Amino acid sequence: MKTLAILLLSAALTPSIAGAEDVFIRVEAKRGADAARAAAAQWQNRVPDLGVATFALSETWQGIGLGPLPREQAQTRLEALKADRTVPRDAMLTSVDAVEEMVVLDGGLDQTGASSVTQGGGDAAAASTAASAAGIVATGPAGVETQQQPGDVPDAENAAVAEPEPAPDLRFIRLEAFQDRAEADAALIKSRSDIPETGLYELENGWFALAVGPMSPPTAEAWLKTLSRGDAVPNDSLIADAAEIGAPVDEGTVPDWPAPPETPAGMPPVSDVQAALKWAGTYDGEVDGKDGPKTQAALAQAVAAQRVSPDPAAAILGIIESRVNWRRQMGLTTLEDDYTGLSVNAPMDKLSHLRNDRVLSIYGPKDDSGAALILISQPGGQQELTDMAGLVTALGWVPAPQRDISRGAAQLKGRNETHIGQFEGRVTDGQVEGWVLVWPVEDEANAPRIAAELGDSFTRISPSAENRDQAGAAAAPSLATDGDATDAPPVGNARETGEPAN
Repeated sequence: MKTLAILLLSAALTPSIAGAEDVFIRVEAKRGADAARAAAAQWQNRVPDLGVATFALSETWQGIGLGPLPREQAQTRLEALKADRTVPRDAMLTSVDAVEEMVVLDGGLDQTGASSVTQGGGDAAAASTAASAAGIVATGPAGVETQQQPGDVPDAENAAVAEPEPAPDLRFIRLEAFQDRAEADAALIKSRSDIPETGLYELENGWFALAVGPMSPPTAEAWLKTLSRGDAVPNDSLIADAAEIGAPVDEGTVPDWPAPPETPAGMPPVSDVQAALKWAGTYDGEVDGKDGPKTQAALAQAVAAQRVSPDPAAAILGIIESRVNWRRQMGLTTLEDDYTGLSVNAPMDKLSHLRNDRVLSIYGPKDDSGAALILISQPGGQQELTDMAGLVTALGWVPAPQRDISRGAAQLKGRNETHIGQFEGRVTDGQVEGWVLVWPVEDEANAPRIAAELGDSFTRISPSAENRDQAGAAAAPSLATDGDATDAPPVGNARETGEPAN
C-alpha cells in the first residue's frame, strides 16, 4: 500500500499550492478513518495520475477527494471521469479552502505543480523541506504543530512519521448484480425491506451490485451461510473483497451483526425451540418436541430474520429471552375459566369477563383495548365442530375467514378494517372445545403471537358447567331415593391464578 502523510493545511497556503480556485474532486464518503483510508488506497490505484486525500466531514464521516486541481481543470476532469464511469454520478468539487485536516496518499506530483509529501524510503528531510516550501504545517511526533521555514532541515526524529496501520481486511456480502440501473434501484428497495443495511455499488465493468458490509471475513462468511440457509438472500450471493465492490451509488449502513462465537451455545430442548419459533412467526406446526425438516427450516428462517447471532443455538436463546420479556410487557396471565373448565395464558390486562352464554365464556375489551376472547366447550363431535366454525363466522368474530377444517380440528383466520380474528377448535373425548381471539388491527404484529400463546397453553382443567349439570342430573334420582337430593354445584365465574404465564 502507498504511504500516507498527516498534513494540516495552513491559512497561509501559497496560491501555487492551494489557492482559492484549487479544488478536490470529492468521490465518496466513508464512516470512520480506517474505512476512508482503505477506500483512498483503492482510488489511488484507480486514478494513479491524481493525488488522493481524505478529510473530515463530521465527527464520524470522512470525505475522499482527488486532486488538488485548479477549478476549471477539475471540472473538465470530473466530467470525463463521470463519462467513463470512473467516479460516481454524484461526485462533486470541494474547495481546498473548506478542507482543514486531511490525510494525503502519496500520488507523486499534483496538478498544481507541487510535490506531494512522501515518507519511507528516499530523503525524509527533503520531503519535509518540500512541505515547508509549500507553507504546510506538519504535526510532530508528539502531535505538536511546528512551523518549518524554507531551508530548514529537521532532525531525523521530527522528520520521520510513523507508518500507518495497514488497512483493515474487510468483506462485503454481494447479493445481486444488474446491468440496468433502474432494475438495480428497484431491487435495492425490495432488499432493504428485509435487510435495511443493503447498499448499491457500481462495479468497474459498469454493472450495479447490491451488497452488505463491510465486515470482517469470518463475520461475512458466517452470515452468508446463515442468510442462505434461511432463504434471506439469493442462492448465488457471494463474498466480495472491499476492493472489488466498486464505488457507492446509494451506500448502505454498516451492519451491526455479531461475529460468530468462538464456542457455540447449547441448543435448548426441541419443544422449547418450537414454541419460540412459533412465537417468532416462522413455525406453524405442533409443539411436539420432535425435530424434523419443518422445525429445521423454521429455525434457519428465524436465525436469518432475527440476526441476533449466526450461531443457531445462541439465536434461539435470544428469541426465548425476547419472548419472556414480551410476555411480561403484554401482561400474560394464566386464566382458569370455571364455566368452560378450560385454561389458557391470556393478556388479562386487556380483557374483562362479560358473561357466560350457553356453551361460551365471553371476555370483552378492558379499558377500550379492542381485544376479546371467547372460550368454547360443548358436547359433540365433527358436526358440532363444523357448526361452531359457522357460528363464529356468522357472528363476525373472524371476518371473511380462511378455513382449515379437518377431522377433529378446525381453524379460521380473517381480518377486516377494525380487527383480526382467529378461531381454533378441536374434538376431544366427545367434547368440542376451543377459543376465539379478537384483536385490534392497529396492533397487528402482536396478534399472531397472542394466538400462539393461546394455542400452546390451551388445556382442560375440569369438566364444563354443562357437564357438571348433566352429571348432577344423572345422579339426582339415586340421591332422592336416599332422601339426600342436593342442588347442582354452583357455576363459578372465571378466575385468574395470579401467576404469570410461563
